[in-house]
Amino acid sequence: MRRTIIFFLTAIVSFSLSPSDLPAQESITEAIASYGTFDSWSVREVKESAIIGGKTARLYEFYGNQEVTETREPYVAPEGYLWRTNNVLAVVAGVTKTSNTVFPEERGNGYCARIETHIESVKVLGMINMDVTCQGAMFIGALEEPIRDTKSPMTKVMYGVPYDGRPAALVFDYKADVGHEVIRGTGFSALKEMGYPDYPMVYMVLQKRWEDEKGEVHALRVGSAIMQIDRNVPDWENGCRLEVAYGDITGEPFYREYMGLKNDPETAFWCINGEGKKTMVHEDGWAAADEEPNWLILTFLASSEQAFYGGVGNVLWLDNVRIEMQ
Repeated sequence: MRRTIIFFLTAIVSFSLSPSDLPAQESITEAIASYGTFDSWSVREVKESAIIGGKTARLYEFYGNQEVTETREPYVAPEGYLWRTNNVLAVVAGVTKTSNTVFPEERGNGYCARIETHIESVKVLGMINMDVTCQGAMFIGALEEPIRDTKSPMTKVMYGVPYDGRPAALVFDYKADVGHEVIRGTGFSALKEMGYPDYPMVYMVLQKRWEDEKGEVHALRVGSAIMQIDRNVPDWENGCRLEVAYGDITGEPFYREYMGLKNDPETAFWCINGEGKKTMVHEDGWAAADEEPNWLILTFLASSEQAFYGGVGNVLWLDNVRIEMQ
């Protein structure tokens, strides 16, 4: 309970900062790049409940020195670590289960990150028979732990951090295996093949956020750097540079529907407001091109579908992620 309280207090403080209190964009940019080499990983070894087999599962995060910790405690980020994977501990109806979709993989003399979409199955003869589509993700922000249910999954993730910079581009190395068929796996019904392909998403946006007198959180979209990886990339593409476009991009030739404002509760971003309550972030419109942001969202997804839908078999490899400043 105490750790859960710490999580929510951290989220509240992060959102409530005034522009003059924002962390220096240089320190955030440096923290993103320093961990974005993916050369250091930590491992939580979690013994799952005996009723579902009692196996010892591994949950990875990319900080530390390959240390292994045996625990069932909820995750708490170390100081200075802004990243988070969706490798998560769940405790539902007293049953402890894990989900891991982001893994370290050797690359040269170091490591990269492998993000994948796959099916997690929980089967106990005569009692439990669940198949869930799990999308690999890593992002800047926080994820509530332990997960207690599968309701409203977007409300469990607090994407982004306060940020007052104006980046020129997001830069990263990547390769990809994409376009696998979307499979719906909610855990409450049989798996269903949806008949269309799915692709990983790279998503960095800058917002100008504020909270109204009712506690609703609003935002204008200041900057966008968004890419859907719609082709297989079997060999490493190093130094991919995704430029940030400022202001309204809907009239630009590169604009696609998936780059639009997010206002659907199933896919929108959520946050903790000044009263400590979860609330959806309403993207009310596009900011002027010269507007100063106060929030950064950065995420890499193995699938671009909503929760529990995804191209099973999609894999995205990433390395050397950094923000290039103007």
